[in-house]
Formats: sequence, structure tokens, C-alpha cells
Amino acid sequence: MGNKPAKQEREEILVKVMPPLDRAYGRWLARDVQRLHGFTPKNPPAIKPPDHYIEYMQLYGWLDLDMDDPDLAHLVK
Repeated sequence: MGNKPAKQEREEILVKVMPPLDRAYGRWLARDVQRLHGFTPKNPPAIKPPDHYIEYMQLYGWLDLDMDDPDLAHLVK
């Protein structure tokens, strides 16, 4: 059998090349992404989960806050 020559490791550099973008498309895309990520509803309605979900979460310790706490009242209006 004998000794086999060591394999030489090749150093490869991979480059991701992107085709040039139209400037107008780039501006539109940036504005659209900014509009989507910057969107916040003006008057979001408070959502109260069904009672059986609250009971289940309290049973497993996932809900360790009192929903009737006056300090939290502004959050659950």
C-alpha cells in the first residue's frame, strides 16, 4: 500500500454577485420596506384572551401578573 501523498487543499473564494439595480427600483424598495416596518396602528384595540387560556397560562406559571393591577390598567384598556 505505502504512503499516499497528502491532498492539497484548494483555497476557494466564493463571491455572490448581484446584477445592478435600477436606482428608481432601489428607492421604491427602500421606501416600501421603511413603510412596512415603520407601520404602527393608531388606536390598536386591546385584546383579552379567552378565560380558559388565561386559566391554563396561570396554571403553568406563564402568566404571573394580575390583570386587575392598577399599574397595568393602561396596558389592558
